[in-house]
Amino acid sequence: MELAHSLLLNEEEYNQLDEHQKAEFIFEWLQYLEKLLPVTSRTDIKENQKKLVEQLTSLLNNSPGPPTRRLVAKNLAVLYSTGDTFSVYQTIEKCNELIRSKDDSPSYLPTKLAAVVCLGYLYKKMGRILGNSFTDTVGNVLKAMKNAESQGRYEIMLSLQNMLKGLGAAAISCHRDIYKAARSCLTDRSMAVRCAAAKCLLELQNEAVFMWSTDLDSIVTLCFKSFEGSNYDVHLAVSKLLGTVLARALTSKQATVSTKHNSRRISLEEVMELLGTGFLRGSYGFLRASGDMLKGTSSVSKDVRVGVTQAYVVFVSTLGGQWLERNFSAFLSHILDLVSQSHPKAIQNQMEAIGCRCCVSFILRATVGGLLGEKAQIAAAKEICQAIWKLKKVVDASVSDSNLETRISTTDVTRSQHVLVCALQELGSLIHGLGTTAAPLLQDSSTGVLDAVISVILHPSIPVRLTAAWCLRCIAIALPSYVSLLLNRCIERLNALKSSPEAITGFSFAIAALLGAVKHCPLGIPHGRGKVIMTLAEDLLCSASQNSHLSVQRTQAGWLLIAALMTLGPAVVQYHLPRILLLWKCVFPSSPKDLETEKTRGDSFTWQVTLEGRAGALCAIKSFVSHCAGLLTDEVLQRLLPPLPSAVDLLTQLSSISKSYGNSLKTSSTVYRHKLYELLAVLPPKMYEGIFHAVLKELVVDLTIPDSQIDASTFLLPPLCHEDDLLLLGPLLQETDHQFIEEQLLLGNNVAGGSLEYDPYSIYEKLAKRDSVPKPLPPTLSVIGAATGLFGVIFCHIAETHRLQVLEQLLNSIKQTKGSRQQLVQLNVVSAFSTSLKHLANCKGSLGPEEVRRSALALVLSALESNNPLLRCAAAESWARLAQVVSDSAFTAGLAQVSFDKLKSARDVVSRTGHSLALGCLYRYLGGIGSTQHLNACVGILYTLSQDSTSPDVQAWALHSLSLIVDLAGPLYYVHVEPTLSLVLMLLLTVPPAYTEVHQSLGRCLNALITTLGPELQGSSAAVSALRTSCLLGCAVMQDNPDCLVQAQAISCLQQLHMFAPRHVNLSSLVSCLCVNLCSSYLLLRRAAVACLRQLVQREAAEVSEYAVALVKESREDFTPDINIREIGLEGALLGLLDKELDQRLCQDIKETLSHMLTSMAVEKLSFWLKLCKDVLAASADFNTVASIDTTQEEETAKVDDASILTSESDERFHPFSNSRWSTRVFAAECVCKIINQCENAGSAHFDMTLAQERKQRDSRDDFLVLHLADLIRMAFMAATDHSDQLRLSGLQTLQIVVRKFATVPEPEFPGHLILEQYQANVGAALRPAFAPETPPDVTAKACQVCSAWIASGVVSDLNDLRRVHQLLVSSLVKVQAGKETQSQQYNESTSTMETLAVLKAWAEVYIVAIEKQKNRSDFHNYSLKTANSAEESYRDVTSSASGLVDLVQADLGTLSKLWLAALQDFALLNLPSEYASQLPAEGGAFYTAETIESARPHYYSSWALILYATALWLTSTGFLVADPDEGVANLSRPVTPTTMCQDSSTRPSVKSPEDVNTDRFHLILGISVEFLCSPRSDAAMENIIACLHALQALFDVPWPRSKIGGDQELAVELLNVLHRLILTRESPDIQLAALEVVRLILFAAQEHVKEKRRSAEVDDGAAEKETLPEFGEGKDTGGLVPGKSLVFATLELCVCILVRQLPQLNPKLTCSPAVQSGKHLLLSEDGSRLVSAALLILSDVPAICSPEGSVSVLPTILYLIIGVLKETAVKEQDGQLPLPVAASLQALKGLLSSPMARAEKSRTAWTDLLRSALVTVLDCWDQADGLLRELDEVSLLTAITVFILSTSPEVTTIECLQKRCIDKFKVTLESKDPVVQYKCYQLLHSIFQHPNKTVSYPYIHSLASSIVGKLQETEKSKPENAAELQVVQEGIKVVTALTAAAEEEHRAHLVTCLLPILISFLLDENALGSATSTAKNLHEFALQNLMQIGPQYSSVFKKLMASSPTMKARLESAVKGNQESIKVKTAKLAKNPGKSSSIQLKTNFL
Repeated sequence: MELAHSLLLNEEEYNQLDEHQKAEFIFEWLQYLEKLLPVTSRTDIKENQKKLVEQLTSLLNNSPGPPTRRLVAKNLAVLYSTGDTFSVYQTIEKCNELIRSKDDSPSYLPTKLAAVVCLGYLYKKMGRILGNSFTDTVGNVLKAMKNAESQGRYEIMLSLQNMLKGLGAAAISCHRDIYKAARSCLTDRSMAVRCAAAKCLLELQNEAVFMWSTDLDSIVTLCFKSFEGSNYDVHLAVSKLLGTVLARALTSKQATVSTKHNSRRISLEEVMELLGTGFLRGSYGFLRASGDMLKGTSSVSKDVRVGVTQAYVVFVSTLGGQWLERNFSAFLSHILDLVSQSHPKAIQNQMEAIGCRCCVSFILRATVGGLLGEKAQIAAAKEICQAIWKLKKVVDASVSDSNLETRISTTDVTRSQHVLVCALQELGSLIHGLGTTAAPLLQDSSTGVLDAVISVILHPSIPVRLTAAWCLRCIAIALPSYVSLLLNRCIERLNALKSSPEAITGFSFAIAALLGAVKHCPLGIPHGRGKVIMTLAEDLLCSASQNSHLSVQRTQAGWLLIAALMTLGPAVVQYHLPRILLLWKCVFPSSPKDLETEKTRGDSFTWQVTLEGRAGALCAIKSFVSHCAGLLTDEVLQRLLPPLPSAVDLLTQLSSISKSYGNSLKTSSTVYRHKLYELLAVLPPKMYEGIFHAVLKELVVDLTIPDSQIDASTFLLPPLCHEDDLLLLGPLLQETDHQFIEEQLLLGNNVAGGSLEYDPYSIYEKLAKRDSVPKPLPPTLSVIGAATGLFGVIFCHIAETHRLQVLEQLLNSIKQTKGSRQQLVQLNVVSAFSTSLKHLANCKGSLGPEEVRRSALALVLSALESNNPLLRCAAAESWARLAQVVSDSAFTAGLAQVSFDKLKSARDVVSRTGHSLALGCLYRYLGGIGSTQHLNACVGILYTLSQDSTSPDVQAWALHSLSLIVDLAGPLYYVHVEPTLSLVLMLLLTVPPAYTEVHQSLGRCLNALITTLGPELQGSSAAVSALRTSCLLGCAVMQDNPDCLVQAQAISCLQQLHMFAPRHVNLSSLVSCLCVNLCSSYLLLRRAAVACLRQLVQREAAEVSEYAVALVKESREDFTPDINIREIGLEGALLGLLDKELDQRLCQDIKETLSHMLTSMAVEKLSFWLKLCKDVLAASADFNTVASIDTTQEEETAKVDDASILTSESDERFHPFSNSRWSTRVFAAECVCKIINQCENAGSAHFDMTLAQERKQRDSRDDFLVLHLADLIRMAFMAATDHSDQLRLSGLQTLQIVVRKFATVPEPEFPGHLILEQYQANVGAALRPAFAPETPPDVTAKACQVCSAWIASGVVSDLNDLRRVHQLLVSSLVKVQAGKETQSQQYNESTSTMETLAVLKAWAEVYIVAIEKQKNRSDFHNYSLKTANSAEESYRDVTSSASGLVDLVQADLGTLSKLWLAALQDFALLNLPSEYASQLPAEGGAFYTAETIESARPHYYSSWALILYATALWLTSTGFLVADPDEGVANLSRPVTPTTMCQDSSTRPSVKSPEDVNTDRFHLILGISVEFLCSPRSDAAMENIIACLHALQALFDVPWPRSKIGGDQELAVELLNVLHRLILTRESPDIQLAALEVVRLILFAAQEHVKEKRRSAEVDDGAAEKETLPEFGEGKDTGGLVPGKSLVFATLELCVCILVRQLPQLNPKLTCSPAVQSGKHLLLSEDGSRLVSAALLILSDVPAICSPEGSVSVLPTILYLIIGVLKETAVKEQDGQLPLPVAASLQALKGLLSSPMARAEKSRTAWTDLLRSALVTVLDCWDQADGLLRELDEVSLLTAITVFILSTSPEVTTIECLQKRCIDKFKVTLESKDPVVQYKCYQLLHSIFQHPNKTVSYPYIHSLASSIVGKLQETEKSKPENAAELQVVQEGIKVVTALTAAAEEEHRAHLVTCLLPILISFLLDENALGSATSTAKNLHEFALQNLMQIGPQYSSVFKKLMASSPTMKARLESAVKGNQESIKVKTAKLAKNPGKSSSIQLKTNFL
């Protein structure tokens, strides 16, 4: 294919190809040419133009296929418009000749069509340049049209459209002719031609004035005619034409309507009248009302009505939203008038009324819901409300005058009913869409929305009452705060008007609808409402028999309320279950005998009441089973069972009862039947096995002798077909924007669809689709649906022999009926059987023996050859399911063979389509039936069928089936990929575009082929490359197809290709195609475009975004999207689309696309994204509210961001999101949070003002979040103060994130201040409204979190400023204290739990932060005393804010602590396992009620941890010792809380001692912690675990709790085990460190306990019997430790776990393994080091809690671990620092060695032995290290040796062999070349030499002193050169000085004589001093000081030495003199310059 890429056609290559390849080659070349011509230079084009024109025109004669001819035409047009134009006339002439040709053969047709297309494109591109040849061409084309067939007419219409587009006004001479031709085509029998004609006329009306003036009436009539018998595409095209023409007529300046004499402008009324005529009278026109119209027998066809409905929407959309706002009242009254029956003939029966209402609702939804912003929608709702009031008055008047002229009144009432239904539905939908933003509308008393709706509930007509109830339901879902209020109001009215039948049904509908709304309102309703409603329902049922006028209504109302009550779920229903079961039992006769007596007694009315009641009861129980599955225990099922047999008995008697009482019972009995079937279908079949036979009998009768003659296929079958197969059946079954009205066209002629009045019980059910009203079908139809469903269930559970009888009976019944009735029966039977196959397949059942299979096969086979395509589709699915259920390969092969034979022999379309689909379906359920032979046969047959050009249907079905096989055969299909691909391409290039279904199937095939090839498409081999090119070619052909669904297929194919071979898909052209289609009028195309975008932006967001903007910039004339990409980029366009779209799936995809784009681009395009979000959110702000707060910040914003001020001015001109919906604004707020998150991951500069400003100055393109802080705050503020509650929550969430992330950012211009300080006012103002009394509790709860975050963040240090926010929390606390009694009865009780706990949690957070700051302050205080006074100011700040915070909380701490304790106690109770449920307090806890336990739990889970920590801190701050004065009367199990405060003192329990109260509290905290830490759920938040551990730390920080845990060893061990497990399961270092801190405290508590015991024992026994003291501590006398009981063992386990995790080398088992042998050193992370250190410190404390014998048992382990860590971590570091673990191990060693146990009598010898071994181990480390590569840190090991020498008793280290080895180590180290090592070595020796015990120190002195002195003497010659060496010398001298002091008299003189010459040699004379280095000077001063001290000390030696060496003496004297001089100079300087004194003084002090 690469060879096709040239400017001229490569003819020699072309001629070598075969026919198929030629077509592909040509197409590839033309495609390349189309891209190449626009970018080729004119000169190149002119050179090759002649040849190119020849090549292109010669192609016209080659009978090109549709896509090819379009490309030839496009290329010719581009060629002429860029090159020379002189030969264009020849080309036009040639085309005209081809068209004139008399050859009518089919083979010549493509050439003619190509010529027609060519002319169209030439004129479109060249336009007026060709002006004069125009008339001839048009004449010629129109002439050709007279005898053209449909393809010709189609292409001619499209060509004429193109000509008109190119010529504009120049074509005026031919307008009339074209108009005439197009008129005839608009009612053509081919739908494609109608669409093309509509497009042509749409183009024509741009210039042809007569169309919307003089000929307006005829155009309108013509469009109505065109709608007759049309399909979805025609509806769309013609309605667009009609709507546009009428809009043009209304708005145009010239538009006039010529009446007889004068001309005038046409008015809106007249335009509406024209449309209304079509709606009401159809295509009969205005005057030519035919005879039957006058007689009133004919009705408007549904097609026309649906078409006109769409035209209304187009008309309004064309005029736009603002026009609608201005003219809404006129528009509304006209639309409502359409159903008002002021045209009584228009709506003749209920079905028509339902159809019309549906259309009117659609018009209102699409215009009001789709075009208006929120403010305009509120205004519209007010208008609708006015309309309702008006109608209400009419009804009231007619009802009250009923005695005068009854006839008129009833017509008035019925006339108003449909109008009211439509108005109420739209009002409900409007408010539902507005959500909580509709609050102002409902509060506006002048409109009186609620009053209007409630007043209509009493309307005489049932549909109106039902719709009013539905409207209330919508209001309740939108505004959850109204649910309780409305319920109360309806219950009250119902009680008041119990004697009015309208009131009873109306208000019971309303209550049921409201109950159905509760599950959509997360805040719920008070629990007590359930009881009220239950009582009311019982009352209605009991009083039903008292008054015969009201019996039916009361019965129905009672059961309806009970059924609706069930939707509240098990929590409510369980309390009423016994009463419900009793009512259920009583409603049916208890024995067959009672039923007989009933039959003899009743009359028609009593039967009606009875059936109504029983149907209601069945419905209530079905509702119970569906909504309260949790309560269906065996016991309840047993109680449900008894009435069922009698219910079925009644079912069998129904027909005889109906016969005796005539038709009046027909509906009631159908409803009863329907409800019984529905109930049985949801019950477990095992329950009612006994009545299977009776039920089956009835079902068979229902299926085979149906009541209705209506074809129910369109609602029965689609669920039984596979959704992919439904695509074959045209757009009606697919999702479209117009599905709402198009659905009516599906259901045959006499059903318009469902409506609420057919089944009032559906009013409380959950909806499948958004906010549209439920549409139950008429009972006669729905009973068939229920019967087929139940048949499916029962058939699976009956015996196989019985199955055979049933199937035979069904087959016979089909045979016995004839004609249309036979089709109905067959449809019902096949649906029922398919359902049963579905059930059998699901439960893996078997069908039965051979006979059953044979009957089943016969049944399905007959349907597979039915005339109804839907039935064939369902039958093909059943065919495959049959094979699946039987699952026997021979049977399956047999099925396939049947189809093969049929397809080979049959010639009729029906059986060929049915059987070809059956082959595909077989694959679906048996995945690649296995044998390749079978696959080859299938593919062969389907290839043949798909080329059958005589029947597009056969082609479409065969190709669809092929696509299934490609998809499901998997790798087996590889062999066939190439031929299939070339077949698909050939068909794509030749099938006429009008056969859209074939193209759609081809698209599915291509998609399946791409999936099959998968990642192989990336390959580079020639074969793969050819396949890939073919795929791309196929996609290109489909993209050019005029059908939108085919384009959608093309997009999803390209999406697949992009997934597998991204490099080969041209992204820029794909993105441009997607952008163009984002606004398509086809839902599926929009979905495909967005889904593809979603995938593209996951990989290449930036590129996609750039291409989209680039596309708009170079925008070609044919691309004018409705979305404004130029200004706001693709991201903004998608946000705008999100605002307009109503389809949930599409919205979800748009959100995901935006999220992906945001994730990958937000940081780079920060300003852009923030501006987008701000624009969307700004739509919500009334700017005046914002401005009032922003005044304080005018100056700051000017500083922060000049750009923002510029943008805000330009905003006025252009605001893309002027009225975005609340849901879009919520999404924008979520985006802001995501942006902050992305910036956090991107780097610290985003949260550092100074850094950001620096980098911004360096590169102005850089952008940082902190520079936009003002915008972030402003957005959060706008969202948090909106009307919409959802948005308020998002705004508060954003605010919380901003506060958390920016809390610590300093303000660079005001040092010491934080950047957020300037936004205090905004934060306060954003939070205040959330605490208003009418705010919903979830908003208040969220606001509490923000308050605590703000106070805790420490941004505001001034208490007065903090008070604003603090005050809000205080007000909430007051509300909490007020308790349950004062709660509003608006929401469920659990919401007050939520609010209360949120308040307590917020206070807890503030208190925790206050205490932590106070702690840090005391640490800071200690630290600041050590450092200089400069820190004092900052210290003062810290102090004031911290103590201030504590003071703020202190005032309420008394109350808070009680509430916290109460909350914790509730939490502890709620955490009890379910078997203790009986022990829970019956009336609930402090903050939850017993009934709402389940809903309260999550709130406790989210807040307990912080409350626990705060309580622990409070208890420790009081030290557990303070008993509250009124605490005496408190009992912990019911603390003083709002519920107990009011209790009478007599009921209070006895007083507890403070000790008991403390113990209870201690156990409460400990219990909750242990319970949680034992098994934190895997999703438990880190914060909770850490808060819990901190609480334990706080608890054990004070003595009293430590004494409890110390004294209770079992408890301590349990706690340690829990912590051990936590450490094992949680990797987080923070958690592990916190856990170790708790362990340390527990150990400390145990130590204290042991000490206390020892002390008291000593005191008791006195010193005399000291020897016999009992041993305290673990291990007693034996030293044994019991795992599981031993605290020591538990501690060791835990520490080993930590150590081995960080240093696996410590594990003795591992040490032998090769992994660790390598001796490679693992460096610990910082966290790892901290963990190891903490564990070591704990280890060293362990012996203190052991008895001496016990300590001997644990010592080896502890030593092994400590020395192991030392060995592993003592490695030389670059910076010479001591690693943290080494320091810790040395400290632990020291702690261990100085343990008193080492000296205790019983353990001394054992300890001595062990410690010696340990020392040997340390010494051995050295020797081992020599063999390894790593550098051991000698200093650390020497330090360890020193610790041994100094901390143990002398007998450990004074053994000769050990001592010798130690001394050797020191000797070696002294010789080290590293000054640092030498220095440390001297330090260590210094400490050893000073050891008080001479047996320890002397050997070292004897061995090492001489070498130290020797080393110092060497330095006389080589003076130190740097600071490190200087340190060594100084330290050495200190050591010798110390030795001198310690030596005995006789040796002292000798030492001094050695020391003095060395010191003197360091002195410098005056001259040398000036020029000496700093090292030399320092050494000089050091020597001089030492000499000054030594001289006087040992004066005799000193003098003797001076006398013997005059040189030394002279040197010393000059140095002393020089020193005095320098001191004088310094003092003189000070006198001159007193200013610097302080700093100098500091320095000297420091020395």
